[in-house]
Amino acid sequence: MAKIKLKDNVYYVGVPDPERRLFDELIPLPDGTTYNSYLIRGSEATALIDSVDPPKMDGLLKNLDEAGTEKIDYLISQHGEQDHSGSICELAGKYPDAVIVTNDKCRGILIDLLHIPEERFMTIKEGDTLSLGDKTLEFLFTPWVHWPETMSTYLREDKILFSCDFFGSHYAPDKVLISENDLEKIMPAAKRYYGEIMLPFSNMIRKNLEKIKVFDIDMIAPSHGPVHDDTSYILDAYKEWSSGRLANTVIIPYISMHGSTEKMVEHLKDSLEKKGIKVVDFHLTGDDLGDLASALIDAPTIVIGTSTVLAGPHPQAVYAAYLARALRPPAKYLSIIGSYGWGGKTVEILGDIVAPMKAEIIEPVIIKGYPREKDLTDLDRLADKIAAAHKGLGDELK
Repeated sequence: MAKIKLKDNVYYVGVPDPERRLFDELIPLPDGTTYNSYLIRGSEATALIDSVDPPKMDGLLKNLDEAGTEKIDYLISQHGEQDHSGSICELAGKYPDAVIVTNDKCRGILIDLLHIPEERFMTIKEGDTLSLGDKTLEFLFTPWVHWPETMSTYLREDKILFSCDFFGSHYAPDKVLISENDLEKIMPAAKRYYGEIMLPFSNMIRKNLEKIKVFDIDMIAPSHGPVHDDTSYILDAYKEWSSGRLANTVIIPYISMHGSTEKMVEHLKDSLEKKGIKVVDFHLTGDDLGDLASALIDAPTIVIGTSTVLAGPHPQAVYAAYLARALRPPAKYLSIIGSYGWGGKTVEILGDIVAPMKAEIIEPVIIKGYPREKDLTDLDRLADKIAAAHKGLGDELK
């Protein structure tokens, strides 16, 4: 993707990575991703906001050359993670007079990760500005979206918020600027990204949404995914996703070795749906866990379904429980269903993992062997308890 003009003397010079399928060796990328870098050419100085993941450095250099970039005065690093900052050393070598601009926390991270000499840095504080002549950059700290040092940059004259990971998506579109017609594709990717990366920090998301209200924003340019030329839909979505409001939904991540647990999941799902509750089930070795993260954003109840392996839960169920705990979703209720052959401590082990979520545990249904009529009746009782719990949420449900 070549350099793309966003406003007069403001260019997208980032690089798409549509073939990448795993991020941080953890997050599935069904739609690839992008590493967004932005060139701002003022009447007196030129700035580059963020670099790209090191393997894509050649693409960034090509786009900078295409934009006629002979000099960069300021390399602005909004976030120390290498997919944003990993190419700064090469850029600093190509543009030896460039000053690296960032906050104190990010400066420390960049020194640790990239061994950049301290004398190359200009350290800024909240609210500081940097003049490029006829263009002015203002820096605002937006921490915990999703690292503690993350900041954003506002271009006053063009009313662009360069938001770093805030409002991003792991999505490699065929065009940088998107319109309302693209939302059907973009918003699921944006919600998935929120669930995977932002969900644990929803409280900080709300605070940062309040912080940016003072800015007149015409365009949001994140570090991953497309640029938002119409900002209303992504701002409204973040307000909703971070609100803690819940849908009448039950999430069932499950694994079944010989069909017993799967039969239990099918019966519980049917029983819940008859009560008007939406059920989203995820097979832990077949379905995309990114979609599970997205579903956790507004689900009040999680039921983990697991087979028993060597007296404990299946490792995939352990992973799902740990993922739920790490993402800190707003779930109010948890339960466990599953089957064993000769015994085990599935409930105790999974219960210890999810304990920090502080959700109420609804009595699990753990059975021996393949489910009998009595076991299915117990699952119906579990569905009754979940339905009653949801009803008790009242106005908290959407």
